[in-house]
Amino acid sequence: MRDTRKCAHLAALGVELIEGDLNNSAALQQLATGCTTVVHGAGAVRGNSQADFDAINVDGTAHLLEALDQLTAPPQLIHLSSLAAREPALSYYAASKRRGEELLRNYPHLQWVALRPPAVYGPGDTEMLPIFRTMKMGFATVPGTPDARLSLLHVDDLVTAILCCAGAADAQHRVFELGDGHEHGYSWVEIAAIAGQVFDRHVKLWQVPRALLDTVARLNSLLASITGRAPMLTPPKLRELRHPDWVTSTQAFSAATGWVPTITLGTGLQALQL
Repeated sequence: MRDTRKCAHLAALGVELIEGDLNNSAALQQLATGCTTVVHGAGAVRGNSQADFDAINVDGTAHLLEALDQLTAPPQLIHLSSLAAREPALSYYAASKRRGEELLRNYPHLQWVALRPPAVYGPGDTEMLPIFRTMKMGFATVPGTPDARLSLLHVDDLVTAILCCAGAADAQHRVFELGDGHEHGYSWVEIAAIAGQVFDRHVKLWQVPRALLDTVARLNSLLASITGRAPMLTPPKLRELRHPDWVTSTQAFSAATGWVPTITLGTGLQALQL
């Protein structure tokens, strides 16, 4: 961690804390020494240039791999990528996550697995949770078309998938997509219908005018170039959000590890504290 003051709650649970970051080779080696598995979940999701994302998603991954490679008994690496890596031409973020995956193939002597989760939701989520909150109030904004399809995954199922990677011989040196097992994914219309059943109300979808989102994204990018602050919504990010197919299949990963998702969207929404 970069700031130990923000991790006091983890220390209270008995977690060993190591101060450092992805640019600190000594800290990375200390982190991995004596471990059987390292889960690499650090990543940049905001930025205004390719360099903003590459600094963490590519260079940070490279530094971790180099640190593991120097150990006498390196642990298995479980690399959390992103479904966006499937379409690297869409955005700076997607390109950086694909390049991070490609680095793994330079280390065939290390044991590694790469996971591509779709949109993940659950307690503490900062992206999908606001959308579900507005659905509970009866409406939701849609950045693309309401019939675009996407897969979802509850964070508890993601954690179980990570645990299933440990020691799974058939999963080594492979990249897997994850999802909640809902065949063909969901359209926004279907998500709204499920949310409506859970919250016992009709959920109305509002497709945000394309010109409006384009203008906001361009302004964000312009302001970021002036202030240096990393924005979330930029023109490349809009291309991700408007992509019509973010549907995944879990068959390959289930066959390799025995993992089966257990939390449906309806069940996951019912458990959320909104």
